[in-house]
Amino acid sequence: MSSFKHKDEGFTGLEAAIVLIAFVVVAAVFSYVVLGAGFFTTQKAQQTVHTSVEQSSSTLEIVGNVYGTNSAATGAPGDTVKFINFSMALAPGGTPIDFSKVVLVYSNETQVVTLTNSTSLTPPTEPSTTAANTWSVNSVQNSPSSTASLLLQPNEQFGISCYVPGIPANDQFTIEVRPSIGAAFSITRTVPAAVNAVNILY
Repeated sequence: MSSFKHKDEGFTGLEAAIVLIAFVVVAAVFSYVVLGAGFFTTQKAQQTVHTSVEQSSSTLEIVGNVYGTNSAATGAPGDTVKFINFSMALAPGGTPIDFSKVVLVYSNETQVVTLTNSTSLTPPTEPSTTAANTWSVNSVQNSPSSTASLLLQPNEQFGISCYVPGIPANDQFTIEVRPSIGAAFSITRTVPAAVNAVNILY
């Protein structure tokens, strides 16, 4: 009489294969999740770095000299500077800046004044018909458009005039240009000992 022996080697191999496949699938899914999380974290880190650099670095620069003017000044004692004039452009790699959203703040040892934007893209009349404590964009150079706007773009230059409280001789002052995005740009100068109609400020 023949006898049959029960052998389970085949079942054991099949079960092992199923377990192995399950491990491979789980490992693949886990790797996909980990890689996805890693890519997401890297992207967020890059965005954070770019935002931090954008917020901490100024994209503006002064072009040429800063001038202090007063058409009535003759160098006599008591003459003061009433207008601060300078040109601004974007620093290399800087992004366009909307000057309708820019804030200018004038300060010295005794006061801090937020200047009012009175831009009409025309030169201000000095001094009686222009309100004190104001600033304006009074010229646009190298504009890519035939119509001037307050969006400062690469290669453009904006001529800025600030009508400030009379600044006496030897007085130091600061004008802070605060764009809506990016770090503020500070201009610190000293009025010369004798104030003439036009003065280069250092």
